[in-house]
Amino acid sequence: LEKRLRATNAIGIFTKLSLKNQVDDLVAQFRTFHQGAPVAVAKLREEYDLLLLKLLSVLQDGDPELARDIGASREAIWGLLLDPVKFKKVTS
Repeated sequence: LEKRLRATNAIGIFTKLSLKNQVDDLVAQFRTFHQGAPVAVAKLREEYDLLLLKLLSVLQDGDPELARDIGASREAIWGLLLDPVKFKKVTS
């Protein structure tokens, strides 16, 4: 999905950069969470959901197949972020 997201023409370069910054911020929050900081899971989920909604909204017209695949992977991605072992594997 990451490769397809980078390659899609449905999102302009500046939007991709903005989304990348938001993803990086969210990953940093998860890293802090996994290091034991008092970060509420509900807050992380809210930010994750908002970011995914934003991503899906910019993809839905220009690349509906990618939007559908990302939407279908929503819970699996959340599981990777929440599990400390899986998170470390995908972010190392």
